[in-house]
Amino acid sequence: MISPVSSPPRSAHRSRPEATPYVDLTRAEWSALRAKTPLPLTAEEVERLRGLGDVIDLDEVRDIYLPLSRLLNLYVGSTSGLRGALNTFLGEKGSQSGTPFVIGVAGSVAVGKSTVARLLQALLSRWPEHPRVELVTTDGFLLPTKELEARGLMSRKGFPESYDRRALTRFVADIKAGKDEVTAPVYSHLIYDIVPGQKLTVRRPDILIVEGLNVLQPALPGKDGRTRVGLADYFDFSVYVDARTEDIESWYLNRFRRLRETAFQNPSSYFRKYTQVSEEEALDYARRTWRTINKPNLLQNVAPTRGRATLVLRKGPDHKVQRLSLRKL
Repeated sequence: MISPVSSPPRSAHRSRPEATPYVDLTRAEWSALRAKTPLPLTAEEVERLRGLGDVIDLDEVRDIYLPLSRLLNLYVGSTSGLRGALNTFLGEKGSQSGTPFVIGVAGSVAVGKSTVARLLQALLSRWPEHPRVELVTTDGFLLPTKELEARGLMSRKGFPESYDRRALTRFVADIKAGKDEVTAPVYSHLIYDIVPGQKLTVRRPDILIVEGLNVLQPALPGKDGRTRVGLADYFDFSVYVDARTEDIESWYLNRFRRLRETAFQNPSSYFRKYTQVSEEEALDYARRTWRTINKPNLLQNVAPTRGRATLVLRKGPDHKVQRLSLRKL
């Protein structure tokens, strides 16, 4: 006997799509969106752009980063059109010239975000609409080693508190405001510190790419309790490079092995001491660093910002992007 107040069939519940702010796409679905966009990079150029231990070839560029380049070109064009509409509305008093389109690239240590940022810079600069594409990493805004030591933060290098966040936000704000020339400190991975006296100068780019661990973090409240403007508030588009924590750890250790055979051999390298001990001793140090610094930072600070990204790239164990999530408008 059927109850007069029976619940809907279970299949009806399953057929109802789950509400999400993202459109989820497989690699094949995303790849098809490149349309007829030509591939402007050669295999040799891709080899120069990829990071140590990162696995990116022309197929990956064609399937993943070429569609992203096309999408970003559409975003830049749409932003320019919106600016024109705003100028029409404001008239002579509020008319504004073009300001740089700002892209944030976030993700864990060793996940490959630096390679993503370099690829985007190379691809986007080939579009005639925006040839001047600058790339800035947040490493330049790490506090100098002396300051980190004075604050007891050397064991938390890479955590949000190890950066001069105010200077970083001001740097991007000035570029976004259209200032003719803006400078940033320079960081050296060789000496593991800010290079005294060196500056990176950025002059009115069409597009600025900002790459770093914590670029999607919201601003902390001020001492007066008021909400501040954060770095991500200046982004027009943002990318989060995602992967399983276990895979990132494996990539981190493999990269450390490669660096031990290459860059760490330089007599000026901060990490040269790890070339003068056994490989197992050196890897013990790398494992401790991952367990006590990089993994906690990923879980506590980096991964929680994933949901703030415009696009999430999800990598598999082989470093290949398997799925993508694009935020709906």
